[in-house]
Amino acid sequence: MKRRDFITLLGGAAGWPLAARAQQSAIPVIGYLNLGSPESDTPRLTGLRRGLNEIGYDEGRNFVIEYRWAGTQADRLPALVVDLVQRRVTLIVAVGLVPTLAAKAATTSIPIVFSIAADPVQFGLVASLNRPGGNLTGFNGFGGELGSKALALLHELVPGSAVIGLLINPANPLSEPATRDVLAAAAVIGLKVQILKASTDREIDAAFVSLVQARTEALLVGNDPFFNSRIEQLVALAARHAIPAMYLYPEFVMAGGLIGYGTSLIENYRQVGLYSGRILKGEKPADLPVQQITKIALVINLKTAKMLSLDVPPTLLASADEVIE
Repeated sequence: MKRRDFITLLGGAAGWPLAARAQQSAIPVIGYLNLGSPESDTPRLTGLRRGLNEIGYDEGRNFVIEYRWAGTQADRLPALVVDLVQRRVTLIVAVGLVPTLAAKAATTSIPIVFSIAADPVQFGLVASLNRPGGNLTGFNGFGGELGSKALALLHELVPGSAVIGLLINPANPLSEPATRDVLAAAAVIGLKVQILKASTDREIDAAFVSLVQARTEALLVGNDPFFNSRIEQLVALAARHAIPAMYLYPEFVMAGGLIGYGTSLIENYRQVGLYSGRILKGEKPADLPVQQITKIALVINLKTAKMLSLDVPPTLLASADEVIE
């Protein structure tokens, strides 16, 4: 072998790892920021990956995700998102209002796609819904009006109830206005509301003990990212204590819950995945309008109703989008 050929061969061999590393570093990195924990986050991640897949992105092949969970400790969010920024992620997916606010405070350049149950203009996340104008865009769902309707549906299912529990997360800034709306709706119906607060697993357990001690007839679980990451725990506690419970996401009912009224976590985050994919392909958040999540489903689990000795009114069954038997 000639010396020139030998040197060329060495240079090519040395270049292979460098080329591979360069190609790997070019793969987009999505930062995933959530106030909760990895447990029971499957619906969101299923939807996110599904949306990204539909637009041509497969995790591990042409994008990767850096996961950051705060473990219900909101004070950890700023450090977590700063870490993502320092790692120069391509995009940040923020789950809920509090993580979105933390992400916005940490960067004005990295695109952020959010899903919140609030008005993003009111909280200063975007300039307007049609023209966000900065590095944030995403999806906003229904807030208090969803809880008010859910309360009426729960009362229709358990018409003899005089007192209904409302489980809220005091760490969520949306809890206060949502509670006001539910209390106003309860006053119209003539119901009393027992407000229960929980922002940890232990406090959720304690809330159910309080329900039993007060002999509260039913429970409405508030719309909160932490609660949505505790589907199995909440459904199991409701079954153990024989409490008819209404949830604001169908995934609770799929897991054995009694009744759910709201949008699907999987569908919500499929939309987030689609927007994320469009940004990875070169579109700007400022040019992608914030979209209102409008598809709402009423799902009833007849098997759970039977376990609770509840007769579901025919009118409620007729209005259900899905009935699990």
